[in-house]
Amino acid sequence: MSAGLMSTGLMSTGQMRAAVMRNWTLEISEVPIPTPLPHQILTRMRACGICGSDLHMLQHGAEMRAEQARLAALDAPSISDPQISTAFDPALATVMGHEFCCEVLEMGAEVAAMNPAIGPGDLVVSYPVALDRPTDPRTLHTIGYSNTYPGGYGEYLVLDAARTLKVPDHTPADLAALTEPLAVGIHAVAKSGIQSGDGAVVLGLGPVGLACVAALRAQGIGPVIGADFSPARRALGELLGCDAVVDPAQNPVMVTWKQIGGDRPLVIFEAVGVPGMIDQAMRMAPRHARILVVGVCMQSDHIHPMVGIGKELTVQFALGYSSFEFAQALDWISTGVVDLEPVITDTVTIDQIPAAFAALRDPGSQAKILVRSE
Repeated sequence: MSAGLMSTGLMSTGQMRAAVMRNWTLEISEVPIPTPLPHQILTRMRACGICGSDLHMLQHGAEMRAEQARLAALDAPSISDPQISTAFDPALATVMGHEFCCEVLEMGAEVAAMNPAIGPGDLVVSYPVALDRPTDPRTLHTIGYSNTYPGGYGEYLVLDAARTLKVPDHTPADLAALTEPLAVGIHAVAKSGIQSGDGAVVLGLGPVGLACVAALRAQGIGPVIGADFSPARRALGELLGCDAVVDPAQNPVMVTWKQIGGDRPLVIFEAVGVPGMIDQAMRMAPRHARILVVGVCMQSDHIHPMVGIGKELTVQFALGYSSFEFAQALDWISTGVVDLEPVITDTVTIDQIPAAFAALRDPGSQAKILVRSE
């Protein structure tokens, strides 16, 4: 153990405090501190965002696993992206949390040669996957959706050095922890094919929708119209660059779009991730619009194909991000290209994570809740 671990008083037990998912429920428990392999680093969690996909996993993970089993029975391609991996055993402890910023404590023997930019005491972020053997993709685990590699809802994480980036010295851990969700927005915008001269409507101004707004504005794309039932989230949308925000309960978003966007090409970003939203987006879309689905819905859903056929719509799905987009997100945060500080609406301790999950099921004034180490 390192001096960092000795200072916690956990060396004798080898245990750490964590919010643990087991049998699709969340509880506070003690779990083993992970041990780094030679190509890995041991870190202490400094800040970790609570992601909507983790809420969905608790509620609908069993349903998604059943769909994965049906695909396997048909010998069809499965849901295999690391961002939604369900390879873990739900009966065993799973420490979620993939939006993290950590402090380096220990480095494996091979780390200095693999990533000389990082050292003990540095703040780091990491693409949330780890390999037991660094050149064997069959040994891949998703950090936060693994029984082996705990995520940021625990005190300590093991990260692959090759996928770890040093956080610039002037960047706070809280902001660096938003690298992952911003990367999701950057990827969604890139996947949509939107370009200068097009406009955007963002349905849902939670963390993913706000990341899309930030990515759109950082690239000079507009106008951008945001829609959300929450007044607080609409206010955040304005802060991050929406030209207008709409309460769908009061005004149809497409009325505002026609007033501001006119006849220019339109991309609709569906960032809610609940059944019925794709169908709503298709029905409101003008002819030849593009719909980019980035909300992570883990339930079955239905659309009416003739709506899309009649309007000749393009519907595309996006998930995760590339390593380049992840690094770009950290750069944008650290250089001030985007200011995501207003998105952080609350902070909690590990012991308060279950209550935070309950609050986010009816988000109201909340956007991004961060977990901080004590």
